[in-house]
Amino acid sequence: MIIAIDGPAAAGKGTLARRLAAHYFLALLDTGLLYRAVGYKVLGAGFDPEDADRATEIAEALVPKDLESPNLRNDEIAQAASKVSAVPGVRAALLAFQQDFAHSPPDGPDGAMKGAVLDGRDIGTVVCPDADAKLFMTASVEVRAERRLKELLERNVAAIYARVLQDMKERDARDSGRGVAPLVPDHDALQIDTSDLDADAVFAAALEFIDR
Repeated sequence: MIIAIDGPAAAGKGTLARRLAAHYFLALLDTGLLYRAVGYKVLGAGFDPEDADRATEIAEALVPKDLESPNLRNDEIAQAASKVSAVPGVRAALLAFQQDFAHSPPDGPDGAMKGAVLDGRDIGTVVCPDADAKLFMTASVEVRAERRLKELLERNVAAIYARVLQDMKERDARDSGRGVAPLVPDHDALQIDTSDLDADAVFAAALEFIDR
């Protein structure tokens, strides 16, 4: 079983992906970490995330251990990830990584996994168009900015709502407007607006859809 979960930042993809993976005993891949890892390494090397040649070189050399860095979750890296994700060479380099994971998931602690859950921005449309179930999460940009601000403050990261909101609007525009694999729901994806739903309600809706 392959479950594809797409959507913009702070729409609730990660929370749902973790719960579905545990429920169905599936391997889990947060594909955004791939792009964050590339963005992190690009910045660490002193390069511009929009330098296509440099970003592609780094993406082609990415290894699974790069996803373990504790520094991948801050907003600066999120912005860099959004920029490198618009580079065709980066997307091509990471596509095989994601597809291999989906179709040959690693074993879990109790043995072979029964499939995989991937969350990202183009899983259902590009990475796994043959996924058994596709979900597209969304929420208003204001709600998502509030969620991200709360998350940052809980991690003791200085942030203000206006800046988080502006950054999120810019990221949404890049993700939805890029020429390669834009952020759009596939025709057969269940779309869930999480603006006014808690995690349990979202999980229940996803389970009903997948089981059906």
